[in-house]
Amino acid sequence: MKPVSFKITETDEVLVSHSGLALVGGLLSKTSLKKQLNKISIKGKPRPVISHFDTIYSMISLLCLSKPDFGAIEPFREDDFFKRSLGIKAVPSCETLRQRLDDLARVEECFRIILEQNQFLLSQHTPCITACEQGFVPLDIDPSPFDNSGTKKEGVSYTYNQCDGYTPIFGYLGLEGYMVNCELRRGSQHSQEGTPEFLRQTIAAAKRITDRKLLVRMDAGHDAAENLEICKKAKGVDWIIKRNIRKESVDEWLLDAQCFGKWTFPREGKEVYTGYTHRERNDNLYRVVFEVTKRTSTADGQLLLIPELEIATYWTSLKLPAEQVIELYHQHGTSEQFHSEVKTDMDLERFPSGKFATNALVLQLGMLAYNLLRIIGQSSLMENRLLPPNRRAPIKDRIQRRRLKTVIQDLMYMACRLTHHARGWGLSFWRGNVWMPVWQ
Repeated sequence: MKPVSFKITETDEVLVSHSGLALVGGLLSKTSLKKQLNKISIKGKPRPVISHFDTIYSMISLLCLSKPDFGAIEPFREDDFFKRSLGIKAVPSCETLRQRLDDLARVEECFRIILEQNQFLLSQHTPCITACEQGFVPLDIDPSPFDNSGTKKEGVSYTYNQCDGYTPIFGYLGLEGYMVNCELRRGSQHSQEGTPEFLRQTIAAAKRITDRKLLVRMDAGHDAAENLEICKKAKGVDWIIKRNIRKESVDEWLLDAQCFGKWTFPREGKEVYTGYTHRERNDNLYRVVFEVTKRTSTADGQLLLIPELEIATYWTSLKLPAEQVIELYHQHGTSEQFHSEVKTDMDLERFPSGKFATNALVLQLGMLAYNLLRIIGQSSLMENRLLPPNRRAPIKDRIQRRRLKTVIQDLMYMACRLTHHARGWGLSFWRGNVWMPVWQ
């Protein structure tokens, strides 16, 4: 069959390709962002023509459409649907957007408002915050390098991933990965610098969102004694923090594992010892779960002249069997998928500004946009399952979390026709759209 030669015509009807912004505007209207943002006073600009609320909402919408650059706002300046879906009076120009975010980035109150409203949004409008099988709600805290090489942006420096960029730190809640906190950091900043305060803020934020028991999980870069003390003193919080064995003897760990551990033999040439012991840290005794692996041959049968020893140890407050603690920590690796969604799906890896403070504000707005997309995605997943089988969108039943990329493609960029009749506004979708029942 040959491709059809289409006839190109114009129409006076208003067609919209980004109707998902109506969902974003609906969620944002449930917060008090508008009221609080417009109370912010910037020296020299007491009454700006375009309000702070209009500017911030415009940037959040760009981030929800995976368009983090300031210049991406220009096509929306004359877009009536863009303004009406968000409830804003005016859309700023590229220059106004950049300059206003520069000004707001110097106001600490702006960061506090965004963080508080993000917590309110998650506490009131998340369809579900899923816990682990053991009943703990995971709180994964993890940094991730953002590659900004080839630029001269403020704060860009060499990261542990061997690239020039930033190393922001994030806190994700639940198996869905709702972002409860984030902080932009310089690329070369040590992982422990500023982490104790970030840990306190993140635990406090998570407690405002859910009243269930939390399970803090962090990697070996955060095994400082101060972090252990913070987790120990926090009520309703358990933790698993991977240990950095530093200069500890590998052979001594093997002997301890052989004495106190449970031995398994996954294959010929591989021995695994799991168990627990106790170690002292700053005059406090903590439970340590270990997994010691000894290999005398590779998986394909090649014999090794010198046995390989792999040591993995974890600080933990859990009294569960060692195997369950290790499995719970391995699930911490899911946070890498959340990082990928921020960097790739939302295209937020390379920040739009050359100023560190402005990029920090953009990251905070990115956190809000990330959660808006996550709430929309999870809500659509649950609503889809409630529909009759013949009306459901084609999603596999075993899927527990929708990737932000599919949320943006399926729901944000959903075409419709904007209608206006009898002082009312409406959106008309194609009847055959598989996501139409979710909107209804």
